[in-house]
Amino acid sequence: MTHDEILAQFGPREAMEYDVVVVGAGPAGLSTAIRLKQLAADKGTEVNVCVLEKGSEPGAHILSGAVMDPIAITELFPDWKERGAPLNQPVTGDDLLVLSENGAQRTPDWLMPRNFDNHGCYVISLGNVTKWLAEQAETLGVEIFPGFTAAEVLYNDNGSVKGVATGNQGVGKDGEPTDAFALGMELHAKYTVFAEGARGHLGKQLLEKFDLTKGKDPQTFAIGIKELWEIPADKAKPGLVVHTAGWPLNDDAFGGGFLYHLEGNKVTLGYVVGLDYQNPWMSPFEEMQRWKTHPSIRQHIDGGKRLSYGARALNNGTPQALPKTVFPGGALVGCDAGFLNAARIKGSHAAIKSGMLCAEALYEAVAAGRAHDEVTAFEEGFKASWLHKELWTYRNFKNWFKKSPLIGKLMTGIEHWFLPKVGVAVPPWTIHNSTPDHAKLRPAAEMPQISYPKPDGKLTFDRLSSVFVSNTNHEENQPAHLTLKNSAVPVQVNLAKYAGPESRYCPAAVYEFVKGDDGNDRLQINAQNCVHCKTCDIKDPTQNIVWVTPEGGGGPNYAGM
Repeated sequence: MTHDEILAQFGPREAMEYDVVVVGAGPAGLSTAIRLKQLAADKGTEVNVCVLEKGSEPGAHILSGAVMDPIAITELFPDWKERGAPLNQPVTGDDLLVLSENGAQRTPDWLMPRNFDNHGCYVISLGNVTKWLAEQAETLGVEIFPGFTAAEVLYNDNGSVKGVATGNQGVGKDGEPTDAFALGMELHAKYTVFAEGARGHLGKQLLEKFDLTKGKDPQTFAIGIKELWEIPADKAKPGLVVHTAGWPLNDDAFGGGFLYHLEGNKVTLGYVVGLDYQNPWMSPFEEMQRWKTHPSIRQHIDGGKRLSYGARALNNGTPQALPKTVFPGGALVGCDAGFLNAARIKGSHAAIKSGMLCAEALYEAVAAGRAHDEVTAFEEGFKASWLHKELWTYRNFKNWFKKSPLIGKLMTGIEHWFLPKVGVAVPPWTIHNSTPDHAKLRPAAEMPQISYPKPDGKLTFDRLSSVFVSNTNHEENQPAHLTLKNSAVPVQVNLAKYAGPESRYCPAAVYEFVKGDDGNDRLQINAQNCVHCKTCDIKDPTQNIVWVTPEGGGGPNYAGM
């Protein structure tokens, strides 16, 4: 049955009314809800706010490095320490290493560009911080609905956003309702805030419907692949932050590694690869596994145990690519818009601040009796904020690297070491990008194949064992949430021209080319493995793959990530 046929047979859907509905219980969405409730309490008024979260609980789908700048959370909760926020480990040192295959050169402290200075920041589990934010939100009266996907944007007759509908539960692979079927419900609001993270499913639709990217650079992305390790106590260096450039990537790809020592003999480490890479033979997952074998990385985790694994696409976050963030009836916040600061390798403080700025504009609108209009005060507040100043200062970082890694390193030194030394705080030039990531991939025949070593099961691992420790699970009898516009394209174009890159860029072994009963190649989609990273939706060279929401509660359940 089609969606419309299901509605015709089982509808109408029940509807709930709110002042503000927030899609996504990450740092941006929860901060939006919290700030709305704070402002209402300060003014002695009421604002009804609910938050939808597709994960099994807030934080279940959150993945980040992460080193957190506390500037925004301090504005949101000046007493966060007394409230028990899990910012437990201050940064105690910064190492920036340039790797060769067997060696490493540490950047002297006096030469460290300002974007790699983490003084005053904290090494955190962003998942744990998100759970804490959810607790604060619920204490303030925010209604949080975990395990519910926002599957559809609802519109008023005048075209403004009316709210969202949650996905139906209990639809079988054949599209027919099962005995467990439950119709989704509608959440109507005066304003709806979309905080889905990078490459949001509904945010992507809104960008197109309201032409929010007009006059902007195309947004670019990277994939971050992360592991959490427990290490021997004698190897622990709580608060040490390590970033690496160079090996194993070659000179036509952007990326680097991170390794952060948490409290409790834990190390979080991972690798980021820009999704504008050209070689279809590249596997970001295998690059990350290979990176761990470098002596400068291996020394931190040898003798340890891998506890968890995950992957997530992230914005490269230039203000040149930031879309218009407001439209009739709603707004985009956090990485759904692209507020991350790629140069500082930080996004959580930007997500929190963007949510706060949005909430302050929405509260004034709701208090004035408005609804479903365009809350332009959000964008005005952003342009007057420290967040805009910060992002504008670092606006060229990723675009320099798009020219070449050598130019990127040189200009990072000039813009964020030399210019500040001579009293120029903000670079006087602006660099633009005009090519989306998926258009950068070159035919396989033009690029060298890459041979990756086999995993040893101790330091390096395969994808399936990695997905296992991500605690990923989906109800098997449901329609695949990884859809194809044209089922012939993967074989006729992607396999023929690009050697099937989806089998390599996916970090969860979702896509594999197999021989059918007729002896011909076909694409097999193992949707149950999906960790919701969105890489396929971004990097597919034909833009034929479309990620849609699975049943609520499905996907990874990250612990301590």
